Amino acid sequence: MSLLPELTTAPLMLLAVALGAYLLGSVPFGLVITRALGLGDLRAIGSGNIGATNVLRTGHRGAALATLVLDAGKGGVAVLAARVALGEDAAQLAAAAAFMGHLFPVWLGFRGGKGVATYLGTLIVLAWPAGLLACATWVAVAAAFRISSLSALVAAASAPLWLFLTGAAQAVVLGVVLAAMVWERHRANIGRLIAGTEPRIGGKR
Repeated sequence: MSLLPELTTAPLMLLAVALGAYLLGSVPFGLVITRALGLGDLRAIGSGNIGATNVLRTGHRGAALATLVLDAGKGGVAVLAARVALGEDAAQLAAAAAFMGHLFPVWLGFRGGKGVATYLGTLIVLAWPAGLLACATWVAVAAAFRISSLSALVAAASAPLWLFLTGAAQAVVLGVVLAAMVWERHRANIGRLIAGTEPRIGGKR
């Protein structure tokens, strides 16, 4: 059972896929939406993160939901376009590139978000059973503990297992790499979780 997809796409085409997916992933929807709604500069609010959890701290639930959907959607669209046009190897590369675009967007001096929504969006298109199970894991942990970062960490860590158990073994390596990056981006949150000072969903930072 292979844990990586077969390489079938020409290197130049893969390079084009990586660039296009990176640029799509780089679109900072949270920042765009909050500015368009007159909610201020998201980077000066709460944690300063550009993701949906920090958008929620503006008090605008609609903006947070739109950010969540669009951040997940840009990852999913990148994967779907690459898969339809070229194949599974291109799809996985697009997932990684879109994810990296969100983490390190060229438009914001390479200072982006933590990648949870984009990661889950790519998973849903790459292997929808595993993606939905990872999302369900997020929801279950959030319902139990009401801590967004803890939900993200558990969901990310569970994703490679869900990929393997649902028959998407060729995406396991990608899942492990992206999950590790999600954890790395949450290192400050992990410190606060250990200290018991991490804010809860709906609470003030």
